Amino acid sequence: MCIWVHPTSCCSAAEIMSVLFFHTMRYKVQDPRNASNDRFVLSKGHAAPILYSVWAEAGFLQEAELLNLRKIDSVLEGHPVPRQAFTDVATGSLGQGLGAACGMAYTGKFFDRASYRVYCLLGDGELSEGSVWEAMAFAGFYKLDNLVAIFDVNRLGQSDPAPLQHHVEIYQKRCEAFGWHAIIVDGHSVEELCKAFGQAKHQPTAIIAKTFKGKGISGVEDKESWHGKPLPKNMAEQVIQEIDDKIQNKKKLSPALPEEDAPLVNIRNIKMPSPPTYKVGEKWATRKAYGVALAKLGHANDRVIALDGDTKNSTFSELFKKEHPSRYIECYIAEQNMVSVAVGCATRDRTVAFASTFATFFTRAFDQIRMAAISESNINLCGSHCGVSIGEDGPSQMGLEDLCMFRAVPNATVFYPSDAVATEKAVEIAANTKGICFIRTSRPENPVIYSNNEDFHIGQAKVVVKSKDDQVTVIGAGVTLHEALAAAEQLRKEKIFIRVIDPFTIKPLDKKTILENARVTKGRIITVEDHYHEGGIGEAVCAAVVGEPGITVHRLAVSHVPRSGKSAELLKMFGIDKDAIVQAVKVAVSKSRNAE
Repeated sequence: MCIWVHPTSCCSAAEIMSVLFFHTMRYKVQDPRNASNDRFVLSKGHAAPILYSVWAEAGFLQEAELLNLRKIDSVLEGHPVPRQAFTDVATGSLGQGLGAACGMAYTGKFFDRASYRVYCLLGDGELSEGSVWEAMAFAGFYKLDNLVAIFDVNRLGQSDPAPLQHHVEIYQKRCEAFGWHAIIVDGHSVEELCKAFGQAKHQPTAIIAKTFKGKGISGVEDKESWHGKPLPKNMAEQVIQEIDDKIQNKKKLSPALPEEDAPLVNIRNIKMPSPPTYKVGEKWATRKAYGVALAKLGHANDRVIALDGDTKNSTFSELFKKEHPSRYIECYIAEQNMVSVAVGCATRDRTVAFASTFATFFTRAFDQIRMAAISESNINLCGSHCGVSIGEDGPSQMGLEDLCMFRAVPNATVFYPSDAVATEKAVEIAANTKGICFIRTSRPENPVIYSNNEDFHIGQAKVVVKSKDDQVTVIGAGVTLHEALAAAEQLRKEKIFIRVIDPFTIKPLDKKTILENARVTKGRIITVEDHYHEGGIGEAVCAAVVGEPGITVHRLAVSHVPRSGKSAELLKMFGIDKDAIVQAVKVAVSKSRNAE
């Protein structure tokens, strides 16, 4: 066994892992991502060495490779990542594995209708995370009887004992309260573990294993201050010899093969069954256009699914639910778990998952989103009710940090459609795009500006208003694009002409189009956005043009915590409405004239 790092956390789970991988689970060793295999999630990701050890014991990894643990040229990283064929989701930010396991189990039970089971090993330290109990509630409510959670109750956390220490009966009561069948076992008894894993009920199962951290290491077992520490060389050699002496049978173990009943799935090249059917000038909220588009996309492929956090009548994912009820997952008000469930559903390319809530509520799930990116997940997230334009509900409901947050996510694509046609195209493109996709939708109804056959591409902006006499380039999106169009109309009457750009995606941003048009307008750019200054459209544009000679950027954005009020009042208060754009353009033009 590889015990170079985190040996104590690995030793407490040794019998659990042995029984799981060589008695209970059914899988093809040389095809770890086979759709019919049982799934395993190591939520206590710091115990990665024991995961790698079982895959070496099974024959997928070479035993010599274990000695390259954590080296820069090895796939065996410090915590599990999907670069490893046997790892579906990255773990290590504690408390997230069970949510992903819930998504896998839900998919197995309701979408694949297959016999594979899902096992998730958690440490007792991470049971203090609220996200664990969001997942427990989800699994209990949906009676995910193909899901088994194993609590490795080894008593000790990183710096202190876990709060319940070895009070396993309290864990049992908590699990039962959440609708789980809960079994207490001696986690070092192979016989008890085999028996517990064999119990099948019409509800999820929690195996509460009383274990000892550092089990089998004399002088270290059940002792504090050993978390994460490698054993001194002489101690390690002695321990390895002691363990080796206890092994009575060195016969190679082989897991049972799965029942190959998971259906073949194809989620590539999903196209809308028909073009959009909007009329230019009609008023539509992009949040509603999202729901219409998603319901439509659901007819193109039966693996498109929708999740929501009890906001479906605001995000309009309810339109998907009405047309595809069996493919809608209500996650209730548990956004962290909703993101994790979406990640689990999307593993092994079983589904195309779209999860929606108010844009601002994704902030509480940022760690799950961050880990989804590390997991190389392809989930699609839609955040509605962005900015002050939502009006009277006030700042707690206003998404004003979401562009900043999603722009920071590696390999993410950030869509900000400005009308119903662009929204429908964004949904279709997102379904076929690798990585995390975020679609930002708005509450106010604004006119459709694009024809139904308009072509959209990631990283390709639209020049919406243009003339040979343009003096300033104005960049807006969503609500502020329409304010910019109104400003352009007013300025035109005063013989001042501006160029208006709709970026469509904020990440990646169309640097080429922005620079080409800015140079025509004497290098003058004004950005206007319903978002805080930090990390939004203005900063994205500044990053794109930095170092370019003769370019100036003036940014209009929400400057401080807003308040309740009518949409138009708030856009005016924060200087991101038509009048503010008109004023900013006039200032930019007059500065230029004065300079001349």
